[in-house]
Amino acid sequence: MMSTATILTLRTALVASLVGSLLVQVGILPAIWRDLETVPLAWRVAAVSILALWVVCLQVVAVCIWRLVSMAAAEAVFSVGAFRFVDIVIGAITVAAVLTAGLATLLVPGDVAPGVVGLIYGAAVATGGVALVVVVMRSLLRKAIEMRTELDGVV
Repeated sequence: MMSTATILTLRTALVASLVGSLLVQVGILPAIWRDLETVPLAWRVAAVSILALWVVCLQVVAVCIWRLVSMAAAEAVFSVGAFRFVDIVIGAITVAAVLTAGLATLLVPGDVAPGVVGLIYGAAVATGGVALVVVVMRSLLRKAIEMRTELDGVV
Protein backbone atom coordinates (compact mmCIF):
# COMPACT_ATOMS: atom_id res chain seq x y z
CA MET A 1 0.00 0.00 0.00
CA MET A 2 1.24 3.50 -0.82
CA SER A 3 1.88 5.79 2.12
CA THR A 4 -0.21 8.90 2.59
CA ALA A 5 2.92 11.05 2.22
CA THR A 6 3.76 9.44 -1.12
CA ILE A 7 0.22 9.94 -2.42
CA LEU A 8 0.14 13.56 -1.24
CA THR A 9 3.56 14.27 -2.78
CA LEU A 10 2.57 12.70 -6.09
CA ARG A 11 -0.72 14.58 -6.20
CA THR A 12 1.06 17.85 -5.37
CA ALA A 13 3.49 17.26 -8.24
CA LEU A 14 0.61 16.43 -10.59
CA VAL A 15 -1.31 19.58 -9.62
CA ALA A 16 1.85 21.67 -10.12
CA SER A 17 2.33 20.04 -13.51
CA LEU A 18 -1.24 20.72 -14.57
CA VAL A 19 -1.20 24.33 -13.33
CA GLY A 20 2.13 24.91 -15.08
CA SER A 21 0.82 23.40 -18.29
CA LEU A 22 -2.24 25.66 -18.18
CA LEU A 23 0.04 28.67 -17.73
CA VAL A 24 2.01 27.53 -20.77
CA GLN A 25 -1.20 27.22 -22.81
CA VAL A 26 -2.53 30.61 -21.73
CA GLY A 27 0.65 32.65 -21.52
CA ILE A 28 3.66 31.12 -23.20
CA LEU A 29 2.16 29.62 -26.37
CA PRO A 30 0.53 32.94 -27.37
CA ALA A 31 3.86 34.67 -26.70
CA ILE A 32 5.66 32.16 -28.91
CA TRP A 33 3.01 32.76 -31.59
CA ARG A 34 3.72 36.51 -31.44
CA ASP A 35 7.49 35.98 -31.43
CA LEU A 36 7.22 33.95 -34.64
CA GLU A 37 5.35 36.63 -36.58
CA THR A 38 8.24 37.03 -39.04
CA VAL A 39 8.36 33.36 -40.08
CA PRO A 40 6.10 31.84 -42.74
CA LEU A 41 2.58 31.17 -41.48
CA ALA A 42 2.66 27.43 -42.21
CA TRP A 43 5.86 27.01 -40.17
CA ARG A 44 4.43 29.14 -37.37
CA VAL A 45 1.20 27.12 -37.23
CA ALA A 46 3.12 23.83 -37.29
CA ALA A 47 5.55 24.85 -34.53
CA VAL A 48 2.93 26.23 -32.16
CA SER A 49 0.58 23.31 -32.86
CA ILE A 50 3.31 20.80 -32.04
CA LEU A 51 4.07 22.60 -28.79
CA ALA A 52 0.38 22.84 -27.86
CA LEU A 53 -0.24 19.17 -28.57
CA TRP A 54 2.84 18.24 -26.55
CA VAL A 55 1.40 20.11 -23.56
CA VAL A 56 -1.91 18.27 -24.02
CA CYS A 57 0.02 14.97 -23.93
CA LEU A 58 1.54 16.02 -20.62
CA GLN A 59 -1.91 16.86 -19.26
CA VAL A 60 -3.36 13.52 -20.36
CA VAL A 61 -0.51 11.65 -18.66
CA ALA A 62 -0.96 13.69 -15.46
CA VAL A 63 -4.70 12.96 -15.30
CA CYS A 64 -4.15 9.24 -15.93
CA ILE A 65 -1.45 9.07 -13.26
CA TRP A 66 -3.85 10.82 -10.85
CA ARG A 67 -6.42 8.10 -11.55
CA LEU A 68 -3.83 5.35 -11.08
CA VAL A 69 -2.68 6.89 -7.79
CA SER A 70 -6.31 7.01 -6.67
CA MET A 71 -6.68 3.34 -7.57
CA ALA A 72 -3.49 2.50 -5.69
CA ALA A 73 -4.69 4.43 -2.63
CA ALA A 74 -7.91 2.42 -2.70
CA GLU A 75 -5.89 -0.78 -3.25
CA ALA A 76 -7.67 -1.27 -6.57
CA VAL A 77 -4.74 -0.75 -8.94
CA PHE A 78 -4.38 -4.50 -9.47
CA SER A 79 -7.50 -4.63 -11.59
CA VAL A 80 -8.28 -4.73 -15.28
CA GLY A 81 -9.55 -1.13 -15.01
CA ALA A 82 -5.98 0.10 -14.53
CA PHE A 83 -5.02 -1.01 -18.04
CA ARG A 84 -7.19 1.67 -19.62
CA PHE A 85 -5.19 4.42 -17.91
CA VAL A 86 -1.83 2.74 -18.53
CA ASP A 87 -2.68 2.31 -22.22
CA ILE A 88 -3.64 5.98 -22.49
CA VAL A 89 -0.33 6.94 -20.85
CA ILE A 90 1.58 4.80 -23.34
CA GLY A 91 -0.31 6.41 -26.23
CA ALA A 92 0.20 9.97 -24.96
CA ILE A 93 3.92 9.45 -24.38
CA THR A 94 4.27 7.91 -27.84
CA VAL A 95 2.47 10.86 -29.41
CA ALA A 96 4.76 13.22 -27.47
CA ALA A 97 7.80 11.37 -28.86
CA VAL A 98 6.48 11.72 -32.43
CA LEU A 99 5.70 15.40 -31.85
CA THR A 100 9.20 15.98 -30.52
CA ALA A 101 10.69 14.35 -33.61
CA GLY A 102 8.34 16.48 -35.71
CA LEU A 103 9.61 19.63 -34.05
CA ALA A 104 13.21 18.61 -34.73
CA THR A 105 12.34 17.90 -38.37
CA LEU A 106 10.66 21.29 -38.63
CA LEU A 107 13.89 22.92 -37.45
CA VAL A 108 16.20 21.08 -39.89
CA PRO A 109 16.03 23.53 -42.81
CA GLY A 110 16.24 26.61 -40.56
CA ASP A 111 19.03 28.55 -38.95
CA VAL A 112 19.07 26.29 -35.88
CA ALA A 113 22.40 24.70 -35.07
CA PRO A 114 22.58 21.02 -36.08
CA GLY A 115 23.55 20.13 -32.52
CA VAL A 116 20.31 21.60 -31.19
CA VAL A 117 18.31 19.65 -33.76
CA GLY A 118 20.25 16.53 -32.76
CA LEU A 119 19.45 17.15 -29.09
CA ILE A 120 15.75 17.46 -29.91
CA TYR A 121 15.86 14.21 -31.91
CA GLY A 122 17.62 12.65 -28.91
CA ALA A 123 14.82 13.91 -26.66
CA ALA A 124 12.33 12.26 -29.04
CA VAL A 125 14.16 8.95 -28.77
CA ALA A 126 14.36 9.27 -24.97
CA THR A 127 10.64 10.05 -24.80
CA GLY A 128 9.94 6.98 -26.89
CA GLY A 129 12.10 5.03 -24.45
CA VAL A 130 9.88 6.21 -21.60
CA ALA A 131 6.87 4.86 -23.49
CA LEU A 132 8.65 1.50 -23.77
CA VAL A 133 9.38 1.50 -20.02
CA VAL A 134 5.66 2.02 -19.37
CA VAL A 135 4.94 -0.90 -21.73
CA VAL A 136 7.22 -3.06 -19.57
CA MET A 137 5.46 -1.80 -16.44
CA ARG A 138 2.14 -2.70 -18.06
CA SER A 139 3.30 -6.28 -18.57
CA LEU A 140 4.39 -6.41 -14.92
CA LEU A 141 0.94 -5.16 -13.89
CA ARG A 142 -0.67 -7.89 -15.99
CA LYS A 143 1.55 -10.50 -14.32
CA ALA A 144 0.75 -9.13 -10.85
CA ILE A 145 -2.98 -9.30 -11.59
CA GLU A 146 -2.62 -12.89 -12.80
CA MET A 147 -0.69 -13.83 -9.67
CA ARG A 148 -3.23 -12.12 -7.42
CA THR A 149 -6.06 -13.95 -9.17
CA GLU A 150 -4.25 -17.26 -8.63
CA LEU A 151 -3.67 -16.46 -4.96
CA ASP A 152 -7.31 -15.48 -4.50
CA GLY A 153 -8.25 -18.87 -6.00
CA VAL A 154 -5.98 -20.67 -3.55
CA VAL A 155 -7.29 -18.78 -0.54
